[in-house]
Amino acid sequence: QVQLVESGGGFVQAGGSLRPSCVASGRTFNVGWFRQAPEKEREFVAAVGWRGGTTVYADSVKGRFTISRDNAKNTVYLKMNSLKPEDTAVYYCAAGIVTGRVAYDYVYWGRGTQVTVSS
Repeated sequence: QVQLVESGGGFVQAGGSLRPSCVASGRTFNVGWFRQAPEKEREFVAAVGWRGGTTVYADSVKGRFTISRDNAKNTVYLKMNSLKPEDTAVYYCAAGIVTGRVAYDYVYWGRGTQVTVSS
């Protein structure tokens, strides 16, 4: 069983930065970040392969967000720069065997961390 715990969300003004992290127990998987805003569907944000060499981003965050991992710490990071109010959502990390862009590519999910960006 794999457990994922997110932290590092928070409240920030537009243009600011945050770096949520996701700590995983158990074996190493590919990890994705998704987000869900109120009354909206969960959407893909970014993903990283288990070795860290493969990264994938949603067009909406490309150039602003960077996903990385430190396998020695079992931790995946999502550095978010130039944040916009539309980035406000609960951010979830998920682990799976592919570096996919859809939720069903992932088997294990964390409980999420809230990110709020004020205008």
